[in-house]
Amino acid sequence: YDAWDRLIERRVAIKVVRRPAGNDPEALEAHARFRREAQAAGRLQHPNIVAVYDYGEDENAAWIVMELVEGGSLKKLLDAKERFPLPEIVRVMTQVLEALDYSHKRGVVHRDIKPANVMLGEGGQVKLADFGIARIENSSMTQVGQVMGTPSYMAPEQLRGEPVDLRADIWAAGVLLYQLLTGAKPFEGDFVALSHRVLHTEPPPPSALSVTCPKAFDAVVAKALAKRPEDRYPSAAAFAEAIRAAASGTRP
Repeated sequence: YDAWDRLIERRVAIKVVRRPAGNDPEALEAHARFRREAQAAGRLQHPNIVAVYDYGEDENAAWIVMELVEGGSLKKLLDAKERFPLPEIVRVMTQVLEALDYSHKRGVVHRDIKPANVMLGEGGQVKLADFGIARIENSSMTQVGQVMGTPSYMAPEQLRGEPVDLRADIWAAGVLLYQLLTGAKPFEGDFVALSHRVLHTEPPPPSALSVTCPKAFDAVVAKALAKRPEDRYPSAAAFAEAIRAAASGTRP
């Protein structure tokens, strides 16, 4: 809902879900994810993360009161086949990675980075949303063996149901960068075919699909999409620095 906070006198967004019946395991898990979103985002205060102001529930519903971002999502622009100039790609990715670096340092791994969760606010400012399946460090709220996320953006270890850390977000951000550079996802298909490709194949380098993509980005994307987590960038900050270096024509 687009709402008005009468105490603070500001517009806010309110996300509401029905409380599940006690005998519906899937609904109970969805409700737990909803509460997890409030807990994860509520501990993060950063200009590139949608702010959470309040959480509440009664016998019928649960709700999160959050910052209202009036712009659309990155998904909306990509679905419209909009192409981005390189400086804009660098700006968007830098802000996404700044938000991730901040959350990772506070023990929160997003686990569902994708264009639909990248909001573009006033002036095009990036706002990372939906920490609903976030893994909070030192928490038992997420279980090993559960495949959670959006398949096209999931790292190999996520698809195998293994424990994940910040390097799963690095992978997803690498998929996002590939998509911004080429207009296509690096891996596509139904779940079985996509999983096989993610686990066993390498996508074409971005420069092979886009004449406007500098070849320096091929190595940047390849490192972000390394099959083994230890071969990826060790932090979101390191990934951002590699993007800036590739765009400027210097070595990171």
